[in-house]
Amino acid sequence: MQRRHLIQAMGLGSLLSSWPALADDYPSRPITLVSPWAAGGTNDLLCRLLAKEAGRSLGQPMVVDNKAGASGVIGTTAVARSRPDGYTLTLGSTPGYATAQALYPNLPYDPLRDFVPVIGVATVPNVLVVSPSLPVNSVRELIAYLKAHPGEMSYSSVGPGSTQHLCARMFERMTGTEMIHVPYKGTAPAMQDLLAGRITLSFENMPPLLPQIRSGGLKALAVTSAQRVSQLPNVPTVAESGLPDFTASVWYAVFAPAGVPASIVERLQKAFEAALRRPESMAQLSNLGLTTLATDAAATRAFIQADAAKWGGIIRSAGIKPE
Repeated sequence: MQRRHLIQAMGLGSLLSSWPALADDYPSRPITLVSPWAAGGTNDLLCRLLAKEAGRSLGQPMVVDNKAGASGVIGTTAVARSRPDGYTLTLGSTPGYATAQALYPNLPYDPLRDFVPVIGVATVPNVLVVSPSLPVNSVRELIAYLKAHPGEMSYSSVGPGSTQHLCARMFERMTGTEMIHVPYKGTAPAMQDLLAGRITLSFENMPPLLPQIRSGGLKALAVTSAQRVSQLPNVPTVAESGLPDFTASVWYAVFAPAGVPASIVERLQKAFEAALRRPESMAQLSNLGLTTLATDAAATRAFIQADAAKWGGIIRSAGIKPE
């Protein structure tokens, strides 16, 4: 028995002593970047841009793995439970880290305890869009229309707790309107139904909407940011459309599971920062309506804590529950 324990202890000691060497050799194989959302949405688009550029800096391929479901919880949980060796990362966002704890009392991970932020990537507003067939051209006209058709109109989201869902619930609460929530597995199918007129409206992330807005396929009534955005200069904010306390933006950040060696986190942070600072990357992000952050781990953690407090207060005061 003593011999077995000695062998086990020697094996553990060997593993621990080899860990710095493994960190020094990092990365020696491909890295997986998990997108906890379906393909076609903003998270997926960002993952693919980052994976290409950061992989180039690191000298190893970075592969995007879409693990969608449960408003980002499935993919995020998978990364939280993965080996903390720097080979499994995720691009987290507002739903999985700032709103999930307030919505789900039995959340299978702790956003701050189970992850280490690598870098803050970007922020982007949502856009209130409606089907072209809807006879409204402003937020005020939309409110009047919804009040004239209580409980008849619908809005899409990518799941309970998503920013699309929370923005719509805030809008209902602030305007005294009532709509039907229709959750989808991703942005692409939701937009198909919106374009076809089967869904009335959506508070969707800006990037996948821009082509349809510019072509006239969708009508943009307002953006959820505090100021107008350069990509849609003629579209007012929700705040200036009569709801002064209505502001919301989505942020994105790269996370690693807790326990990843600090030297690996630093290496990753530098690679992602280099990717974000490339003129081509900044131009792509700007064209999509995103504002680059490129914040370090400490600043990203502080930002997330503040955002979680904000959304948690809104969720609790509004009595929002997962559906």
